[in-house]
Amino acid sequence: MDLNTLLLYSAIAACIYMACNIGANDVANSMGTSVGSGTLTFKQAILMAAVAEFAGAFFVGGHVSDTIRKGMLDPMLFEANPMHLVYGMIAALVASAIWLHIASALGWPVSTTHSIVGAVVGFGLAAGGIEAINWSKVNQVVLSWVVSPAMGGLFSFLIFTLISRLIFNSRQPLYHVRQFLPYMTFVIFMILANSMVYKGLKNLRLDLSFPEALIISLVAGAAAFVVAKALAARIEVDPTRPLKEQFVSTENIFKYLQMITAFYVAFAHGSNDVANAVGPLAAVVATLKGGVVQTKVEMPAWILALGGGCIVFGLMVWGRKVMKTVGERITEITPSRGFSAEFGAATVVLICSKMGMPISTTHTLVGAVIGVGLARGLPTLNLKIVKMIVISWITTVPFTAAISMVFFKFLEHSLP
Repeated sequence: MDLNTLLLYSAIAACIYMACNIGANDVANSMGTSVGSGTLTFKQAILMAAVAEFAGAFFVGGHVSDTIRKGMLDPMLFEANPMHLVYGMIAALVASAIWLHIASALGWPVSTTHSIVGAVVGFGLAAGGIEAINWSKVNQVVLSWVVSPAMGGLFSFLIFTLISRLIFNSRQPLYHVRQFLPYMTFVIFMILANSMVYKGLKNLRLDLSFPEALIISLVAGAAAFVVAKALAARIEVDPTRPLKEQFVSTENIFKYLQMITAFYVAFAHGSNDVANAVGPLAAVVATLKGGVVQTKVEMPAWILALGGGCIVFGLMVWGRKVMKTVGERITEITPSRGFSAEFGAATVVLICSKMGMPISTTHTLVGAVIGVGLARGLPTLNLKIVKMIVISWITTVPFTAAISMVFFKFLEHSLP
C-alpha cells in the first residue's frame, strides 16, 4: 500500500470516528429536551434525528467546503509542502473526535465546531507558529462562549415567560392555548421558513433576496395558521374540568410544537455541522488527488452520505448521556419549556447567523434551557451541572489544540 492510499484510508477512518462523535454529542443536544420532556422516546428521537440529520447533511450540506475550517489559518501556509495539510487535517479530526468521545462519555454537551477549530489552531501552531493563526477569528470563538448562551437564555426566558402569562397563569389554560395556537404556529413557521430560504439553503443555489424570502416565509406562516386554526377548533374546552387535567392537556398540545422545532434544529445541524467532519476529509481527498493546496474544495456526494450516516449511528450508540444532561439534569423540562428552549435557540441561531455574529448551536441551546429554568426561579437550576458544562466549554479549544499538535508532529516526523 502506497503512502497516499494509507493517508486516504486514515482520513476516512478519522472522519467516521469524528462524525459518530458529532452525532453522540451535538445531535443529542438538539433532541435532549424532547426526550427529557417526554415528547419523544429515545427510539423516536433517533428516528426523527436520522431523517432530519441525514436529509440536512446530504441534500443541503456543504457541497463546497473551506479547506481550513472557519478561516483560522491561511491554507497557502502549506503550499510548499501540501502533505503537511493532509497530516494536519487527519490530526485535527482525530483530536476533535477524541475530545468529543470523552465529553459524550461524561455527558458533557460541547461544541463540535469549537472542537475542530481548536484542533486546526493546534496543527497550525505546530506547522507555522503563532504568525500562522488568524487570531481575530480565534477571538470570535472565545466571544461566542458568552454571546451564544446569553442570547439563547434571554430569548427562551422571554418566550417561556410570555407563554406562562398568556396561557398557564390563567384558570382556563386549555381555552387560552386554543386561542393562541394559530398565532404561535404562524410565527414558528414564518421564522423557520425564513431561516431555510434566506441564505439558509445556499448549497441548493437558491439566491433569494430578503423581500423574496420574506414573502415565501409569510406564505408558509399563513398556510400553517389556517391549518392550526382548523385543528384548534377541534380542541374541547370544558371550564368544569379540574385545572390539573387542563394543564396536562395543554402540555400535550405543546408536544406537537416541540416536535416541529426539534426536527428543524436537527435538520439545520445536519446541514451546517456535518462539515466539521467531512470538510477535512474533502481537503485530504482534494490534496492527495491534485497534489496542491486549494482554498475551496468540492464535496463529493459519497463523503456527505458517509458523514450523515455516521452522525446518526453515533447518536444511536453514544447519545443517551448527553441527552440526559440537556433534557433532565440542568432543569426539569416539560413540553412547553422544551418548546421555548428549542424555538428560542433556533431563533437566536438564525438571527446571529444572518448578522454574521459568532454563534454555537450547542451553547445556544444549553443557554436556552438555562433561561427556561431561570424563568421559574434560580432554585430550579442544577448549578453544579451548569458549572461543569461551562468548564467543559472553556476546555474544548486548548484540549483539542494540544492533542492536534502532538498528532501533527508525530505524523510529520514519522512520514516523509
